[in-house]
Amino acid sequence: MNHRRTTVLGGSVALVVLVALTIVAVGAARSSRADHGQALPGTGKPTINLGAKSFTEEKVLGQLWKQALEAKGYTVKLNDSFSGAAVADAALKSGKIDLYPEYTWLVITYVAHQQGKNIKTAQQAWDVANQIEKKQGFKLLKMTPFSDANAVAVLPSYAKKYNLKTIGDLKKIGTNASNVTYGDAPENRTLWTGLLGLKGAYGLTNIKFKGLDFGLLFSALAHGSVDAADVFLTAGQLTQYKFTILKDDKNIFGFQNVAPIVSDKLLKAEGPAFAQTLNAVDAKLTTNAMIQLNSAVDVKKLDPAVVASAFLKANGLK
Repeated sequence: MNHRRTTVLGGSVALVVLVALTIVAVGAARSSRADHGQALPGTGKPTINLGAKSFTEEKVLGQLWKQALEAKGYTVKLNDSFSGAAVADAALKSGKIDLYPEYTWLVITYVAHQQGKNIKTAQQAWDVANQIEKKQGFKLLKMTPFSDANAVAVLPSYAKKYNLKTIGDLKKIGTNASNVTYGDAPENRTLWTGLLGLKGAYGLTNIKFKGLDFGLLFSALAHGSVDAADVFLTAGQLTQYKFTILKDDKNIFGFQNVAPIVSDKLLKAEGPAFAQTLNAVDAKLTTNAMIQLNSAVDVKKLDPAVVASAFLKANGLK
């Protein structure tokens, strides 16, 4: 993913209902499950400095983790203003934060500066990323079911017209995709997880590249300014637009499951309930759930704290 920046009743369904009825309250961050007279597992533990990047998905993840931990008695300070992987990683290594949510592919490509071309599964990506972090005194907790990887999207009518199933099928439109205009963020022109991969792995050597800000790509594709476009698989805007996602059978976009990167020091200080709490939250984050969470913020314009609170309550995690 390039500069990043959703059970009891069913978390995503319950969230949609709550959002539609607008019955969630901003002040709901306090735990409603405090044990009567019993100390919660996080009581008296050191303050946790949690980081997150400054885009919707990570803001939501930061709130989910913060509120779930606070419901267990932990004290959490959240800084969700980091601009990207490099800044968040530097803050972790310097001790300014104790953990943050990261995409496994970014650990491999941005932190370790590896291509990751031989990685074939999400579990393998997690294993490689965890080994990278272990060498620096950190570890990854369990990864989310969702992977917010980049993907190539087209209009359903376009897919039907040319019988498109995979990214490679674009090659037959013109000579090596010469009649295809592809919209993507400008910096992806020179990345394997962008134009280089489309040409090198799929043979789309003549595809026309149109650089656009990510926020403009959905509209550009919907209105025909481009024939295909880069999207993220858990983007909230996918609830607004009906696109066909072409299969990335060459895996140029990698595996973008999220896992907490945590310092060994923090794990020892906070006790086993700390990791158990985060793992319980992340286990609920399917692709559909994350789309709905992101949509609630980006499309319905709700506060990430409100959205996170509703999801945690719907899933019995708060």
